[in-house]
Amino acid sequence: MRGRTLTTFAFVLAASVAGAQEYDLVILNGRVMDPETNLDAIRNVGISGGHIAIVTEAEISGSETIDATGHVVAPGFIDMHNHVGGLPFGQKQALRDGVTTQLELESGAYPVPLYYERLEGKSKTNFGASVSLLGIRETVMNPIYISLTGSYILDAGITEAGINLAGLQSKPDDEQIDEIVRLLEDGLKQGALGFGNPVGYATENLTSQEMVEMHRLAGDYGSFSVMHGRFSSNEPPTTGIMSVQEALSSIAIYGGGLYVSHIHQQALANTPYALKMLEDARASGIDVVSAIYPYNFGASVVSADYLRPSNYGPNMGRGYEDITEQATMQPLTKERYEELIASEPTAPILFLGVEEEVMLDALADPNTLVESDAFTSIISATGETAVGWDAAYDEVQAHPRAAGSHAKVLRLVREEDLMPLMLAISKMTYMPASFIERNGVDQMEGKGRLQEGADADIAIFDPETVTDRATKEKGGLASEGIPFVVVNGKTVVKESQVVMDVFPGQPIRNEIVE
Repeated sequence: MRGRTLTTFAFVLAASVAGAQEYDLVILNGRVMDPETNLDAIRNVGISGGHIAIVTEAEISGSETIDATGHVVAPGFIDMHNHVGGLPFGQKQALRDGVTTQLELESGAYPVPLYYERLEGKSKTNFGASVSLLGIRETVMNPIYISLTGSYILDAGITEAGINLAGLQSKPDDEQIDEIVRLLEDGLKQGALGFGNPVGYATENLTSQEMVEMHRLAGDYGSFSVMHGRFSSNEPPTTGIMSVQEALSSIAIYGGGLYVSHIHQQALANTPYALKMLEDARASGIDVVSAIYPYNFGASVVSADYLRPSNYGPNMGRGYEDITEQATMQPLTKERYEELIASEPTAPILFLGVEEEVMLDALADPNTLVESDAFTSIISATGETAVGWDAAYDEVQAHPRAAGSHAKVLRLVREEDLMPLMLAISKMTYMPASFIERNGVDQMEGKGRLQEGADADIAIFDPETVTDRATKEKGGLASEGIPFVVVNGKTVVKESQVVMDVFPGQPIRNEIVE
């Protein structure tokens, strides 16, 4: 009896202290879900100084209050594969989808300092990047290319940076390979999070030496690489399985981590086998994860290697009519495909890939992560890339994954019982944070958690109404049912509207080595 009395007294005392504290922001009466500890309970959350100060059943108050009754209070979503975090419109789309951290890890950044300098103090979301193998290749093999954004993809879409696709369509000599490897190491020393390796866009020209030396560096520095596999194919000798094996072999030899992006779009019908192979690799001590975006069609440029008729037809089982020109939203014909290849090889397109059922099964796999692979949007009236905060959701053409990936996963949980809600949240928060953290980025220790001491990056959504609205025809429409989003303790989405006068996003960056 005495022990119970002391316990009760301690609880009352703690509640009294909590109630006396005035927090910067309090989130009250929400269903707090923390995927690291599996907490799933009604709690109040107090935030001070950009961090979660308390998660409690006690009454608390603050300078700002959000009533989260009937809503889930989850860690802010971490998108490891997002190409438009460097654009205001890309941030606006992501925030409405619950994303608080946008990372450019597959294509990466180069020069790395330029990428971070452009966003410092100007970002609503947290931001970070790997060092870009393609950006370095273009720099080494194309003397007129000077990046204006630090992003190969953004340079191609919104600047006159002098890209001539040498980084994709040329094979380096031995001296150039040495220079590429040196610059990769420099990029990591400049604070890049890992190595970005979309080899699938340089299938015939990115050498094995470059791949091996990149993974050697990842092992030496305790880092990781992010890969778009070399092949998208069901058929030998270029199956998507081969893509995974190529990278796994180097990781097994040299160490480091491997993140296989959108494995369903390279392995295609063989995706279940590829995922089993990764499971076996983890069992043998290799740190490898894979990710899925929740669509069976992708977005790219018309000149992508895997869309060549010799591959897209016999190896992917598709035809010209399965490729949609983004500017017109019309399916391609053989004649239009050849015209674009000759005149506008970087024209954005949508393309069908894996079958829907295979994608959904892979998405539900307990070991896969969720990513968006968010790509640039095109303003329908002008054909220009959507850049600014004032770009309208309903006036752009885009792959819907930029606007709706995370809300779509939550909708599938509700409507299709695709997986437990906690697992879905973990795939978008704790699992990506944990992978990056254990591969050298200590800063991620505070991300992907909803617990005391964690960074106050929070997505608040209604599990009964959260949904994606973006479609293939209207790809820019913002998600609904995520009325509040908090980044580093600052409310950046309020009553489903992006707050325009706050920029709390912080860089996610490795330590700079002089």
